Amino acid sequence: MALAGNAAMADDLVQDSIEKALRQSGQLRELPLLPRWLRRILHNLYIDEIRRRRGKGPQADIMNFADHAELSIPADDSARGRDFMRAMNALNFEHRQILLLVGLEDMSYREIAEELNVPMGTVMSRLARARERLRGLMESGANVVSLPPVKDRA
Repeated sequence: MALAGNAAMADDLVQDSIEKALRQSGQLRELPLLPRWLRRILHNLYIDEIRRRRGKGPQADIMNFADHAELSIPADDSARGRDFMRAMNALNFEHRQILLLVGLEDMSYREIAEELNVPMGTVMSRLARARERLRGLMESGANVVSLPPVKDRA
């Protein structure tokens, strides 16, 4: 540990030293020299590791960053995405259409009213009902799958 500077590298060095000593056990002539021989193997492996790391640039122990929230990446929440898609598919065509035009296409109420050839009040009421229905479906979670899709009035 004193040589390596961190526990992980120390553990690796010890294990590598034991492995190398076992492979080369025939080279040890005198048993009283065993501690010195093992230290030499450990030292040589440490020097080899330092040389290897020089080419990789500076490195830091990842544990130093364990409590840094800004470096944390939230886990992929694909289940939430699937729930959202199921909820969207459970909506009728008018509700899906209005949500996509507002949320995805970022269109104004006036632009949507012109495109769909409906009054702006209709756009606002459809959007309110669509958001309410989507929110209800998302809150119900697993029940989204069992809900039959609402029939389109197209």
